Amino acid sequence: MSKQKETGVYQLDSGYWAYRFVIVLGGRTINRKKTKDEQGKPFKSERAASRAREAAIALERERVKCRERPRKTFAEIYQEYSEKGRSGKAYSTIRKQDSLWNNHLAAQFGERFIDGISAAEVNDYLSMLYHTEGRAYRYVEGFLKMFYLIFGQAYSRNYLDVDSYNKLCVNKDIRIHMPKMKVDEDTDIVAFDCEQVELLDNYFHGTNAETAYLLGRYCGLRINECYGLKWENVDTERGTITIDRQMQYQEGLIKLVPLKTRNARRTVYMSDKLKVYLQELEWNNSKLTAAQAAQRTQNQTFITDIDGQAISSLELVNSLPNGKIQTVNSMKYHSKTIKQKLGIDFKYHHLRHTYGTRLAEMNTPTHILCNQMGHASGKVTERYYLAVSKPGIDILTRNLNAM
Repeated sequence: MSKQKETGVYQLDSGYWAYRFVIVLGGRTINRKKTKDEQGKPFKSERAASRAREAAIALERERVKCRERPRKTFAEIYQEYSEKGRSGKAYSTIRKQDSLWNNHLAAQFGERFIDGISAAEVNDYLSMLYHTEGRAYRYVEGFLKMFYLIFGQAYSRNYLDVDSYNKLCVNKDIRIHMPKMKVDEDTDIVAFDCEQVELLDNYFHGTNAETAYLLGRYCGLRINECYGLKWENVDTERGTITIDRQMQYQEGLIKLVPLKTRNARRTVYMSDKLKVYLQELEWNNSKLTAAQAAQRTQNQTFITDIDGQAISSLELVNSLPNGKIQTVNSMKYHSKTIKQKLGIDFKYHHLRHTYGTRLAEMNTPTHILCNQMGHASGKVTERYYLAVSKPGIDILTRNLNAM
């Protein structure tokens, strides 16, 4: 005679266990009774039978959902995400997503049903972009993020069942992933050595780009943060700079907009050299002659600030002496000239790399450097501690010789 234990689970005369359930789903009564698992083996314990019963009920519920679930194409999901899922996203993020969609994904996947796309198919596509078309690794990562975004959107809207979503995005053994990185892929931190920095110091001294250069050299600012910096955010008494906005071109207009991430908002501490430089620059601006002040006023440009209000370009730290605005494009001329005259492949962002690498070499605590750089993750900051630079090699050599 069978022995009843918890509801729906009971022991057979043989000593094995079984389960049963009766549920109503979608207007249908579903009655199930099982004494063996999917492999045809009997349940040896009450726990095994109970877990099998729960899984069976969940499966029946999922089957009903599948019958009720509308089928959506990849394009429909992206359209729905664009309309409802990305409010508050940074303008640059939206532009990048639309670019990837319009130029690549729409033609390849747009008309496909979202529940008909496999992880293997996506992995093959990413591999093709990277290995066949020769796209940069970081660029292909943008596609991977897009796939995770779209599949997540579909799952949250009940267009994908849990099993399909797990195969695509959760199960680490089969989910979509980046191709294996090429041996010669260039993803290293690029830092200028001491000789290059000295040449750059001499080149930028006295130029209209000197202020921007020093902000990158001594504060590690991103170029958009540098040119979006307002005088009201510079405290030369305390020696701090508050980063809370950035400059961007949006639909052909120069605007000050929110930072891309919450962690990018930060207080950066200045070196004494930069503090003195900015104090002198601010003092010189306040002591202009009447003619110079009039010229600056005449040449000023009004742009939209973060709150939607119009402000003068004279409020920006990187306005020219004559009052004209400088933008994120102002460094392009200098990059070309430095390449021609000094033989240095100069990118403004490499100043940020140099800043982070030097502070890491001097054993700056990771959490402090993370704050100075405005990183959302300490793992990103750790790359600077792992970067191989000439000063680091010199230290290593000295240590090896001292062994």
